[in-house]
Amino acid sequence: MASSKEIQDRMKSISDTMKITNAMYLISSSKLRKARKNMEQVHDYFHTIRRSIGDILHHIPEMEHRFLEPVDGPNFAGKRAYIVITADKGLAGAYNLNVEKKAEQEYHEHPDARFFVVGLVGRHYFQHKQIPIEEDFLYSSQKPTLQRARQITVDLLEEVRNESVQEVYIIFTRMKNGLQSEPVMMKLLPLSRAQFRHKDMGLPEGDEPEVPEEFFPDAVSVFNQLAPITMQGIIFSALTESYCAELNDRMVAMDGATKNGTEMLQQLQLQYNRLRQGSITQEITEVIAGAKAQKKKRL
Repeated sequence: MASSKEIQDRMKSISDTMKITNAMYLISSSKLRKARKNMEQVHDYFHTIRRSIGDILHHIPEMEHRFLEPVDGPNFAGKRAYIVITADKGLAGAYNLNVEKKAEQEYHEHPDARFFVVGLVGRHYFQHKQIPIEEDFLYSSQKPTLQRARQITVDLLEEVRNESVQEVYIIFTRMKNGLQSEPVMMKLLPLSRAQFRHKDMGLPEGDEPEVPEEFFPDAVSVFNQLAPITMQGIIFSALTESYCAELNDRMVAMDGATKNGTEMLQQLQLQYNRLRQGSITQEITEVIAGAKAQKKKRL
């Protein structure tokens, strides 16, 4: 049985740990609010870009482009590339593991695919599993910015133009609610025509957007400019959603750790009180026994 000194030392250690978990909870909560605010600030801009592409495809539905899936449907199959978004640190529950397992499953199904991993935890996991990744693709997942999304877009488009890859997918984490998140895989290239349909652009059903039917200098040139921006928006959204999910999972994990620490402190306090009560009882018994012995000697 542990001594009272050992119990007190353990209680102090748990109390110090709870200060850390509580601080991490508050920090994650503050960062989560900022990340959501940044996402809301650029949402309208990227939505407008998507609607512009929807306008082009509405007026020229037969348009073919290397960044766009064929008119007859997504029957294209080629070498794949995956952008896998993980965190730079742990202590976020199963956040990293869920994404890593999904990416590993894709690797077993497509062993010739190329993996572009964002975040230190994911890079270490893939290296440990001896899954080949792009070593020069070094990006952090902390505090997503438009500039970082733009650089990732440039790197991927260069691979597509060099015909190193034909299809690009992005694996990230999406928040289902305040307590749960799930890994999601989305096709990035070629762009799906379905995501630019008018009814998906926020318009009432049967309504037509008031847009010009002429594009300068031509529709293909306009699409060449808008497609990379659309990819940048999707990547930025995925980075931000993953970052929000990471912070939310860390909040849940730290809140659970703090509650567990409180329960452990209560149990240890009860154990300490019982041990101290037993020690006091033993001391009183010894004093009474000594007093009785002295009384007998006098008699």
